Amino acid sequence: MAKLPNSTTDSTKTPPLETDELRKAIRKFFRETLYDDPSGEKRPVGGYRWGVYAFYDYDGEPIYVGQTKEKVSGRVGRHLTNQRTDAVAMSVLDPFEVAEIQVWPLPQFEAVGSKHPDFKTANAHLNALEHLVFTRLRNESKFKAILNEKDPPAPTVEITEPPSMRGSIVSDRIQELRGHPDTRLARRALIVSKLSQVISEREVKMGLRRVLVTQTRRMNWLAERRFEKLGGESLVEEGAEDEEDTKGDLDGDGTAISH
Repeated sequence: MAKLPNSTTDSTKTPPLETDELRKAIRKFFRETLYDDPSGEKRPVGGYRWGVYAFYDYDGEPIYVGQTKEKVSGRVGRHLTNQRTDAVAMSVLDPFEVAEIQVWPLPQFEAVGSKHPDFKTANAHLNALEHLVFTRLRNESKFKAILNEKDPPAPTVEITEPPSMRGSIVSDRIQELRGHPDTRLARRALIVSKLSQVISEREVKMGLRRVLVTQTRRMNWLAERRFEKLGGESLVEEGAEDEEDTKGDLDGDGTAISH
């Protein structure tokens, strides 16, 4: 028999399992994924200041593209472990759905701060890279859409896509908890509901309505795929709609109830 909660568990400082596992996996990715720096050294990819990042779901679908000029690991960590970003707070991005991260660092601008004479140049390269990655991933998506509320600004400089690093942030334990298609479908429906509520209660821009359309398409696609994989129309039961199905009725101790 499972142990019941007691007063000692109320004082625990350990975060819930999923939160703890996610934080560990994110730290592991950013500390142990090494990038071939132009200096000749291998540096942890999370330590770069300037760069673009993308999130992928459990099907390998790109779902979000962002940029940072502060620190890659810090920016991504805020997205995935708390509510301190607009994308998460507005239900644009659901951290529950993120299974992989990809990062494109811009190491040549590592020493450039907001008061550096090359700041505008660095920022132009960052914007151009975000636009390039966003456009490519959107085109590669089966939905031809990702969940960004805004489109990146048109680039003002020409760039070549730099090398990137991609890896999973889902442990085996989290995969078991989150990976089931019915769990993912229920979560996706919840996000659609939350996003719809946000839209109904505020004056929002068209980008947020586009996210709702994309999220709904993603939910419908997953529901249809699940339905077809289980047999689809050929296995739908026949019978009067108001006919009671008592075959599965159980009483409190799990035994079948006779009618």
